[in-house]
Amino acid sequence: MSKPFKFKEFEIHQDRCAMKIGTDGVLLGAWASIDHHPFSILDIGAGTGIIALMLAQRSSAELIDAMEIDDDAYEQCVDNFENAPWGDRLFCYHAALEEFVDEIEDKYDLIISNPPFYSEDYKTEDKQRDLARFADALPFNHLIDSASKLLADHGVFCLIVPFKEETHIIELASKVSLFPNKILHVRGNPDSDIKRSLLQFSSTKTDLEINELIIETERHQYTDDYINLTKDFYLKM
Repeated sequence: MSKPFKFKEFEIHQDRCAMKIGTDGVLLGAWASIDHHPFSILDIGAGTGIIALMLAQRSSAELIDAMEIDDDAYEQCVDNFENAPWGDRLFCYHAALEEFVDEIEDKYDLIISNPPFYSEDYKTEDKQRDLARFADALPFNHLIDSASKLLADHGVFCLIVPFKEETHIIELASKVSLFPNKILHVRGNPDSDIKRSLLQFSSTKTDLEINELIIETERHQYTDDYINLTKDFYLKM
């Protein structure tokens, strides 16, 4: 078995997951708003369970559910939850999103998703990795429509997408009466293009707050903003 990825308060085994821990998941787990003190949280497409675990560390939410369709990722997520200090607050469902929406009557105060989004015409020979990476496994319109049905009236929906998809995502969300409240644009370094958009939606129209985060000034020279966002998690921050 490969070594687990150690964070300050928990560790993640990821040897059975197609999609390994990456910056996207950590950014979303650290950035997603808990200002409204969510009682219940849902992570759609949980993978290793990292984002749910980060929110268990950050929040006092009593119900933190995750949902994962891939067999191996689901089993690994369950193991990671059981080994975490907050195992009694965490639960992973083995289900497709459409099944989950049909069967679950609960509404969630916070929904988070780091969805698969390589929608370019690129596939590998590794079907499990493709399922984890590609938007046809979880189309954005399906994700956003489902989130709108599962979100509590005063709930918040947060996700991370490629910057080039931002306008499209906002249009899709508006069709189900979800409106952007906060956006974070992420650049790898000061000279690179914006690569990712972190988006926060709710059913309330507010003035849109847009910020920018640069991850590093040069290789492994992290910016203060990135350190401040992730220092509660990464061992060496």
